[in-house]
Amino acid sequence: MSETTIDAPSMNGLIKRDKGAENVGLGEVPKPSPGPDEVLIAVSATGICGTDLHICDDEFPSIPPVVMGHEVTGRVVEAGAGAEDWIGRRVSPETYFYTCDRCHACLAGRRNLCPTRKSIGSHVNGGFASYVVVPHRNLLEVHESVGEHAGALYEPLSCVAQCLCDPAVASPGDTALVVGPGAMGILTAQVLRSQGAEVTISGTPGDQRRLEIAESLGLVAVLAGDVESVIPGVGFDVVADASGNEKGIDAGLRAIRKGGHYVQVGLTGKPISVDIDLICLKELVVTSGFASTPRSWHRVEKLIASGAVVLDPLVTDVSPLSAWETSFARTRQADGLKLMLDPRMDA
Repeated sequence: MSETTIDAPSMNGLIKRDKGAENVGLGEVPKPSPGPDEVLIAVSATGICGTDLHICDDEFPSIPPVVMGHEVTGRVVEAGAGAEDWIGRRVSPETYFYTCDRCHACLAGRRNLCPTRKSIGSHVNGGFASYVVVPHRNLLEVHESVGEHAGALYEPLSCVAQCLCDPAVASPGDTALVVGPGAMGILTAQVLRSQGAEVTISGTPGDQRRLEIAESLGLVAVLAGDVESVIPGVGFDVVADASGNEKGIDAGLRAIRKGGHYVQVGLTGKPISVDIDLICLKELVVTSGFASTPRSWHRVEKLIASGAVVLDPLVTDVSPLSAWETSFARTRQADGLKLMLDPRMDA
């Protein structure tokens, strides 16, 4: 695969042009240039995330026109003043292009909650293109054990770490259920296992391929209707929903034991109805996490380097940018696990 000529003045990008799913498509955009403390990444792969689908459908905030894509990996090929040390390194970036660094959230290390933050793929141009510019402080070098496409999974893993770590939601000997065997679900299951939990992951009959991947990673995988057979009448110590599905969330709340810990990992993209009384009646601890923080990115570094989490088996399909429509449709249908777009395949 060849990279787009770095001297070319423009490139193709997958653009959210305006409101409405019909206003998403390929178009020509200027090739970006890095400013001071910024780098230019030649994109190797960008993962298709549920949030990208929500952006398409106007269920997640964006400022069009904007090149979509935020799960990015690639190699730094240019750098502005102050970022030259990154040239040539294989990286994955945090999603925040701008945060104020002055508000209470930023000063507390929670840049994800900055009210004026601007993220790649929704507020500024993102990774569904040959190149993307990001601040160098957002970079994490991809571990040598991770394949060139799987590096794009650093971003979703950082979001999982934000939900599950600091403090850890599971303790050694806990039983844990993950609802939804997509990429976020399998990452969630691996992180919970690294905390010492005995982990079960559940899905629907249509998730058979995904459940098989989970099993290949040593996880207990069951159909949703068989969850109670794992711990009959007791309930799980920890339940994490990675489905973002109303039925999945309801099932998770019912599968957890009294006094258990429930974690919402997935986004629904719309209001849903749940029996919130279960939280009170079971005295549940309920937590979540939005996007990521610098601390959760450094958790990723440790999880990967230790071998506690593996990424490459989760990449089931890699397609050229020009095949975005088919790849997005397959993601909506849960066909495959993590689908990637590699712009070099169009060259």
